[in-house]
Amino acid sequence: MSRLTHLDASGNAAMVDVADKDITDRVAIAEGRVVMKPETLALIRDGAAKKGDVIATARIAGIMAAKRTHELIPLCHPLALSKVAVDFVFDDALPGIRVEAMAKLSGKTGVEMEALTAVSVACLTIYDMAKAVDRFMQIEGIRLLEKTGGKSGSWKADG
Repeated sequence: MSRLTHLDASGNAAMVDVADKDITDRVAIAEGRVVMKPETLALIRDGAAKKGDVIATARIAGIMAAKRTHELIPLCHPLALSKVAVDFVFDDALPGIRVEAMAKLSGKTGVEMEALTAVSVACLTIYDMAKAVDRFMQIEGIRLLEKTGGKSGSWKADG
């Protein structure tokens, strides 16, 4: 590993200068999961949560969060995202909901933080909307699955 990119020569926090980078198509995919009681999963799946449609709300929250990542994470560049998608899989084996987010653009910097932020906020929204019936829910496994584009090329998580 070389050095941290958000530190200048003196060790001070600094925004990375991307002015000389090439514009490339960039995509990042992240995942996370919300583990819950089986009856909580059934309630969400059936659309019977008191606060409304948990999945539709979490999808919108994740997309909105990706668009505002630069306001939440210090030193992130504001990006003109061309696509953000947030998808959900009901998993009886967890039991819980698997969340996957994809962020995409043509630009000079990657979209990993946007995908991770989308997943994080979508998971938090699920928790918020169902906490009245299940305070034992857990948000787990938020991680980057893959990224493409840029100078470093493609990367994919193991397993």
